[in-house]
Amino acid sequence: MRTVDFSPLYRTMVGFDRLADMIDTAAKQEPAGGYPPYNIEQLGEHEYRIELAVAGFAEGDLDIQVQENVLTITGKRVQTSDADGRNFLHRGIAERSFERRFHLADNVEVREADLQNGLLSLRLEREIPEEKKPRQISINGKSGAKLIQGGKADAA
Repeated sequence: MRTVDFSPLYRTMVGFDRLADMIDTAAKQEPAGGYPPYNIEQLGEHEYRIELAVAGFAEGDLDIQVQENVLTITGKRVQTSDADGRNFLHRGIAERSFERRFHLADNVEVREADLQNGLLSLRLEREIPEEKKPRQISINGKSGAKLIQGGKADAA
């Protein structure tokens, strides 16, 4: 595997610490796939769903946290010993602990989480603050004020 040294970029980038951290994290993450398998679906322009296949995990075994735009889903299953009277001929259901991380864009919030039939579904929504929404700007010049609206300048 090839590694890339980004340290020369860090010397010239100011205020991009989060971007640099994301690049470092992406370079260190496990290869695609992994456990548990998941889907990311776009439901609308500003709405998303993440589904994780967590068969064998109950609500109490799962922990969902968001910190600094990183969604972390952790599953810890209490290991049962083979001394509980069960005799497996084949054990193919993975019940091992896991941790999945998803980097969220700014203003993306987790709205709800639901666990049904072994699928953990998380609904996310991007909420654009008023100060970041498009707004109209008036132009004050010699010929009077003009209002920029939808790409056309109208006399005010």
